[in-house]
Amino acid sequence: MESESESGAAADTPPLETLSFHGDEEIIEVVELDPGPPDPDDLAQEMEDVDFEEEEEEEGNEEGWVVEPQEGVVGSMEGPDDSEVTFALHSASVFCVSLDPKTNTLAVTGGEDDKAFVWRLSDGELLFECAGHKDSVTCAGFSHDSTLVATGDMSGLLKVWQVDTKEEIWSFEAGDLEWMEWHPRAPVLLAGTADGNTWMWKVPNGDCKTFQGPNCPATCGRVLPDGKRAVVGYEDGTIRIWDLKQGSPIHVLKGTEGHQGPLTCVATNQDGSLILTGSVDCQAKLVSATTGKVVGVFRPETVASQPSLGEGEESESNSVESLGFCSVMPLAAVGYLDGTLAIYDLATQTLRHQCHICPSIWLLPGPCSGIVLDGIVRLWDARTGRLLTDYRGHTAEILDFALSKDASLVVTTSGDHKAKVFCVQRPDR
Repeated sequence: MESESESGAAADTPPLETLSFHGDEEIIEVVELDPGPPDPDDLAQEMEDVDFEEEEEEEGNEEGWVVEPQEGVVGSMEGPDDSEVTFALHSASVFCVSLDPKTNTLAVTGGEDDKAFVWRLSDGELLFECAGHKDSVTCAGFSHDSTLVATGDMSGLLKVWQVDTKEEIWSFEAGDLEWMEWHPRAPVLLAGTADGNTWMWKVPNGDCKTFQGPNCPATCGRVLPDGKRAVVGYEDGTIRIWDLKQGSPIHVLKGTEGHQGPLTCVATNQDGSLILTGSVDCQAKLVSATTGKVVGVFRPETVASQPSLGEGEESESNSVESLGFCSVMPLAAVGYLDGTLAIYDLATQTLRHQCHICPSIWLLPGPCSGIVLDGIVRLWDARTGRLLTDYRGHTAEILDFALSKDASLVVTTSGDHKAKVFCVQRPDR
């Protein structure tokens, strides 16, 4: 409460409208006044010497503060951040991430800003930018020996860089890009395009072979672990298993054997004996890579129990978004657009666990565990279906992620323009 002397002094002070204070200015000095009421003339004289002219606003955040971040590494400014490292050189959504398979010490990310970067996981230090793209970079990955890194954008421009020299050594324009993947044993790059073709190049000499599919986009693909075959899914619901040397299809699944809508994803188990395919028809099909026959069909029970929805409505309301095989147990995990995570026992082809997480999830089952992402990284025990823990830090949806070989690190990319490194622990450790 003000004293009478303070109130009297305030009454004798010039009106506040004569002073041009600004809300974002900070106090830079505290001046101690002698006891007793100040002389109004002295105060007026002091005010004449103070410069209240507004400073020119520097470029910064919405509040006008200028932030000087470390090179590519920042902390989360909103809510808890459980990540070890944040890479923040992208200026738009980050669509894809891949780790170098040899050491798992490097990451490559690509984004909506038409940029791709190779950076170090331990501290987020930028190694080099994969420059020259003119459209969103949606695919990126390292070769099997980690000596090369490839990037591909939506327009179909693919580029390959030598990691140690940081130099571009090859490029090709293939048409609208759907997917891209390195051969598991050789410097050979494969890609699927919207015209239905699957392309295969030797890098860097550029020797090329094409595998002509139906007259519709080749929406997803995966090279089998033996390096001799590849499975490709198409928009018309067909699945083809290709002989990479002969350039001809070994098996073609279509009609009732295929899917009733575009394929969205495909995965293979470790020895390449089984293929799992997913589609907007909300089915996941288990296929023998040897015979080309469907040996199992998985569908979430929540969809099957919706009698009020017709077939067309059902297909539109839900779809398979991601697939994965467990590396140490005969389990497969399927993530659906409606937020359902289903874990299936491959031996009995029965549903083992099912839970509803949130709208739109992505997953990858690691050793005895499942990881689910929706802006939050969640670690699940695939044996019991129990949620173990979660990891936070992103402020928008997670768009892609990669898991280290020992399942100790998860690297995520997000619509918040960032990539993050999370340290996760397996439940069997």
